[in-house]
Amino acid sequence: MENYLVSGAAGFIASRVIELLLDAGHNVVGVDNMNDAYDVRVKEYRLKKLVHHPNFTFHRSDIAERKVFSDISPLQQHKYSAIIHLAARAGVRQSVDNPWVYVDTNITGTLNLLEFCREQNIPKFILASTSSVYGSEAPLPTPETFNSDLPLQAYAATKKGAETLCHVYHYLYGLDVTIFRFFTVYGPAPRPDMVMFRFTQWISEGRPVKVNGDGEQSRGFTYLDDIARGILLGLKPLGYEIINLGGHEVIKINDLIRMLETLTGKTAKIEYLPRHPADLSTNWANVDKAKQLLGWEPRIGLQEGVSRMVDWYNKERDWASQIITT
Repeated sequence: MENYLVSGAAGFIASRVIELLLDAGHNVVGVDNMNDAYDVRVKEYRLKKLVHHPNFTFHRSDIAERKVFSDISPLQQHKYSAIIHLAARAGVRQSVDNPWVYVDTNITGTLNLLEFCREQNIPKFILASTSSVYGSEAPLPTPETFNSDLPLQAYAATKKGAETLCHVYHYLYGLDVTIFRFFTVYGPAPRPDMVMFRFTQWISEGRPVKVNGDGEQSRGFTYLDDIARGILLGLKPLGYEIINLGGHEVIKINDLIRMLETLTGKTAKIEYLPRHPADLSTNWANVDKAKQLLGWEPRIGLQEGVSRMVDWYNKERDWASQIITT
């Protein structure tokens, strides 16, 4: 039995990672400030599934505040095997409007957790990063070796900054760091600003399906459980590694809408809007490194995964249909 500190505990990916850790018999301390970056009812739904587990402890705290990690912090009551840092201000378009909150969480919050690692002699640190760091000119599928120095929005820029801070702590203090660059993750109880949730809700409820661009842009999708499993594989000692995770099955947005029409039994009312300048035309991960270092490969195909997503929505429709989407 190990002890793990997981940031962003009520988040989409973090809550599933915590479930897997608890199922494996570990103790988990979760931290989340439960901010209103998106409809908090989704976070409350995820957290409700965790809080009554005897091996889970939750702290409602903001990792961007240094005092959270002070000498009197309750976080110091445990000896951790690793910090799994999955808290983030996410969202490409929102970061254009308010880049400051992205700096607070994604850079300052990361620095606070890295310093906590150093102070507490925690040997392992996992960082959630993003494929957005690759910018607009990346080859497809994109390898980790491609230049990531030209991000297109504050979200990607702050994630690149967090990666760089991780390298500093690896170099100076010997911290073992695994950085995962996630591509497009989907599954039950996702962020409401993610395309899978929005399209499922809009089609199911007969609302206009707003598509930025002509719908011929594409995304490489990977199911939540595959991503969570990959994160846990990254807990082993690796030194300092950046690893792509996800994005293995690519589909055009128009084709995704057609798939959702079939699964929901309803016709989408599509509104094509101007393309947002912060959006990428496509993404697709080269995951050879994940296979080589972790023995990871995705198990859940897009058809099965989207079916699970729609089934979840139908089961939770009474409240999920009321979630605010934009």
